[in-house]
Amino acid sequence: MSTESKSKTDNVRNNKEPPPADTSLVREPPRTLGATLLRLGPGMIIAGSIVGSGELIATTKAGAEAGFWLLWLIIIGCVIKVSTQIEFARYTITWSQTPLYALNRVPGPRLKVNWLVWYWTIMILLVVSQQGGILGGVGQTLAISQPLTSYGRQYNRLQNELVRAKVELKVAQAQSAERAAITELQQKITSLASETAELREPTDTYIWATILAIATSVLLFVGRYGLIQFVATILVVTFTIVTIITLIVLQTKPEWAVTGGDLVNGLSFRLPPAAEGTDTKPIATALAAFGIIGVGSLELIMYPYWCLEKGYAKFTGPREGTTQWIKRARGWLHVLHIDAWTSMVVYTSATVAFYLLGAAVLAKTGLNPSGKHMVRTLAAMYVPVFGSWAHGVFLSGAFAVLYSTFFVAAAGCARMVADALGLFGITDGSEQARSRWTRIICVI
Repeated sequence: MSTESKSKTDNVRNNKEPPPADTSLVREPPRTLGATLLRLGPGMIIAGSIVGSGELIATTKAGAEAGFWLLWLIIIGCVIKVSTQIEFARYTITWSQTPLYALNRVPGPRLKVNWLVWYWTIMILLVVSQQGGILGGVGQTLAISQPLTSYGRQYNRLQNELVRAKVELKVAQAQSAERAAITELQQKITSLASETAELREPTDTYIWATILAIATSVLLFVGRYGLIQFVATILVVTFTIVTIITLIVLQTKPEWAVTGGDLVNGLSFRLPPAAEGTDTKPIATALAAFGIIGVGSLELIMYPYWCLEKGYAKFTGPREGTTQWIKRARGWLHVLHIDAWTSMVVYTSATVAFYLLGAAVLAKTGLNPSGKHMVRTLAAMYVPVFGSWAHGVFLSGAFAVLYSTFFVAAAGCARMVADALGLFGITDGSEQARSRWTRIICVI
């Protein structure tokens, strides 16, 4: 390597200058709505990551504990972060630089890399451990719906009967059923609780988690952007539609319907009244949900990588001060805005639907999803509409939501880590190196 080329490589690695841009892929932005919609996609991948444990579990739990009172906080949590998401992506597209590259140029202390990159390193380690928990949740939904061992089938049958009896009791009490029916259910719960008290957890969850981990490694290794976008879109859209339909059908049942008064309370910017005689803390639960719903710290950094893979930066071309470049950049930024706000509508709709279901069904029956029966209790939201089918509907939807989060996060984290290897000097930081290491890290 010549002295000049070696100097350029070192400058790229040390972030003194950006990698050379390829001008052969420059494209004019779409001019019609139809053509613009065909260029969307990164936002739907992010929606696949967002509509996961935060929406399915934390948001629903907030609705179960606070009723309709905190609907305003949930909506704000989804909408407020989009501007930051767009700003990260705007910088990436107009400068053709990855988000980590941009963070590494921020003034401040450095130890090999900028302090913000070290902060990101800590965050990504925590995210990876969190993904292990989500993978376990996906394994649990499959173990409940499709146990692999005979003991697992026996365990699930008894636990399902116990949780179903508890749900039926809560519903019967909420609907002021006859005393004899309530007593019969209480006796059934006592008998089942005694029978299941000594049961140990089956290994089916861990077997399913292992199978899914291997399958996901293969998918991410052989797949490219198009596959990831397709899988994320299908998984998110499917369960979002099921949940919204459930909420709509719930309106035909007076005892469960969401009324105008409920929505007024939910949008009144007030805190819920204190819950007497319980240990629940709806404010704490809602604030926890606020932190992870919508675009979180992971998605803020991940989104621009998907914009790069979609081609927005390459289509815009190397940064220039010409009128033609400015016009082209504004056109692709317009596509970016539509992409980001469209995804916001999708994940906000799903989040609000989960919250309202939790408030309409779980809060009214006094059910609070937690502990080892959390997944089974969450399924109670679908009982008023789907009856005996509720368990299967919820589990299939829970699998779609949780697995899409795991799938997209694994793919996105791999791209960020591969980029970070260049910043730390482990690779040369080129696009080819990032692509190669992305596949390797996906498998790991």
